Amino acid sequence: MKIGFIGLGNMAKAIIGGILKDKIIPAKDIIGSDKSADMRDGAKKQFGITVVDSNIKVVEESDILFFAVKPQFLPDVLTEIKSSIKKNTVIVSIVAGKTIGYLEEGLSTGKSSKLKIVRTMPNTPALVGEGCTGVCPNENVTKTELDKVLKILSSFGQAHVVSEKLMDTVGAVSGSSPAFVFMFIEAMADGAVAGGMPRAQAYEFAAQAVLGSAKLVLETGKHPGELKDMVCSPGGTTIEGVRALEEAGFRGAIMDAIDAVIEKTKML
Repeated sequence: MKIGFIGLGNMAKAIIGGILKDKIIPAKDIIGSDKSADMRDGAKKQFGITVVDSNIKVVEESDILFFAVKPQFLPDVLTEIKSSIKKNTVIVSIVAGKTIGYLEEGLSTGKSSKLKIVRTMPNTPALVGEGCTGVCPNENVTKTELDKVLKILSSFGQAHVVSEKLMDTVGAVSGSSPAFVFMFIEAMADGAVAGGMPRAQAYEFAAQAVLGSAKLVLETGKHPGELKDMVCSPGGTTIEGVRALEEAGFRGAIMDAIDAVIEKTKML
């Protein structure tokens, strides 16, 4: 099996890193292209994979082909490569906002062959092996093929199959939300600095609190509200902080942010 990447940015590198970490295939069986020579050279130096300056070369050699380009560059890529895709190649897209139907239409050559497409939405925590990826295959992808893709995507975190109608929501609650979490960590650290703590130490305390809290949700299976109540003692300090957040519209602001991302994604 040979895996190819069109685009060698951060997400592609996270996927390649996971593949090599889990020994799914060796580096010699991974090939990638990117319009930037620096990106190609960086991927080759970091991972020891084969890099080329031809998208068509990647397509011709790949059994599983990842589209890892920005949405605005995808139309040109589809036009360039559509005549070179092999019959049984499984195409995996990580391009935000581009539906399976869009990919099928963009890759159509008028032939009767049925394209095998898996639409995915990973997130940046994949860079440290803690990603969460939404996965949606079209009807031409077999169970065996989907299992191979899920094994790859699970090499850098969790991967869950969802219906395509939920993919924009996945992009918001998983893909974009790390930015919101980083803002939360920064804000907590700012508060700690205002309280006299050195900034570097404040970031460590705030980030570890978020990490530990997330693990509690995932590993205990308890409702987040129940875990919150465990911290809030009657008449205590934490409930005063909760009250301040509620007065500032904390939950509503987060929900509005998720909704804004979903609406923007639909416009891509």
